[in-house]
Amino acid sequence: MSTYVIGDLHGCHAEFIALLEALSFDPRRDRLWLVGDLVNRGPDSLGCLREVRALGDAARCVLGNHDLHFLVAARGGTVKTRSAFGSIVNAPDGDALLDWLQQQPLAVRRDNILMTHAGVLPQWSLDQVETLSVEVEAALSGEQSGEFLARLFGDEPSRWRDDLEDMDRLRFIVNALTRMRFINAEGQLDFSAKRGLGSAPEGFSPWFQFPRRDDATLLFGHWAALEGRTPEAAVNAHALDTGCAWGGTLTALELETGRRTQVPSHQRQEA
Repeated sequence: MSTYVIGDLHGCHAEFIALLEALSFDPRRDRLWLVGDLVNRGPDSLGCLREVRALGDAARCVLGNHDLHFLVAARGGTVKTRSAFGSIVNAPDGDALLDWLQQQPLAVRRDNILMTHAGVLPQWSLDQVETLSVEVEAALSGEQSGEFLARLFGDEPSRWRDDLEDMDRLRFIVNALTRMRFINAEGQLDFSAKRGLGSAPEGFSPWFQFPRRDDATLLFGHWAALEGRTPEAAVNAHALDTGCAWGGTLTALELETGRRTQVPSHQRQEA
């Protein structure tokens, strides 16, 4: 049995199928982990959701920031018919796909291996990340999930405190696990820079350049500009988003061997 971790799909369904074929993936034997952002940007978000959901227990997925953006828009009734999300909400199985997506966690863990969409604050232990992910899962599945989604967007608070409460607490958890790129030594988040390492604001560095107190293996996507690399990493972190939606590649990492398999994008290269 092999476990494959696949980077951001972003609606690139044809490349997803090509990668599964290149891996000779067999859901009766193998397992698939997906780092989130199944939807948006690429041409077939509906196909990606259907494909992953159909894999059942053979696939595990975490929510990315684009997945949450879709949930906010769909639950708030603001999806336009001709938008990237329109094909999903208007599909005959759209409601079922939406419900399935809303049930996905922010973190998946196996022993010392942790998968999130954007990364992990160095101040958080793996046990703590699991607990915080469950808090958000409860908010997404509870009776007040609509209010939670309606109030989700925002950059504040930018620093974690154990005594954060209500939406401040939940918003920070979501932002750290689905949007984080650069932080400072105190774990403050910065969202002004979104490109490569050279765009880091003064006093900030990529989150994976800060050491941890454990030997965790961290799996993440979200940051296509890294092109699958984590320069000067102080932790064992594996970047899986290699920019398929931007004309790059779609990447799979086999956990048991460390081998990477890639297929080229069908999308036009970004200028």
